[in-house]
Amino acid sequence: MVDKYTVSYKYKWKCGDIKMNDLVENIDKLHTTEMGAERIKRNLQIETSDAVQWCKARIMDKDTKIERIGKNWYAVADDCKITVNAHSYTIITAHKVKI
Repeated sequence: MVDKYTVSYKYKWKCGDIKMNDLVENIDKLHTTEMGAERIKRNLQIETSDAVQWCKARIMDKDTKIERIGKNWYAVADDCKITVNAHSYTIITAHKVKI
């Protein structure tokens, strides 16, 4: 069995790197549910009409760090962490992180 640190190391790339990852390559498939969009807005305290577009912009930022651990992608951008299911490309949640 591979531990989460090995998997994290194995899949950790920045968007600006030459070697892209599946999340960036499939950014157009990114979506969420209505409840998910409300959760994202509430957790991040953002006022936007389109939480998915907001998340896409953060994920595609050249300074965003992206890693895959198990079944999820984690994108850390600015002061937030976005969790995306690796198979369905559904944004599960997003949270503020301490910098």
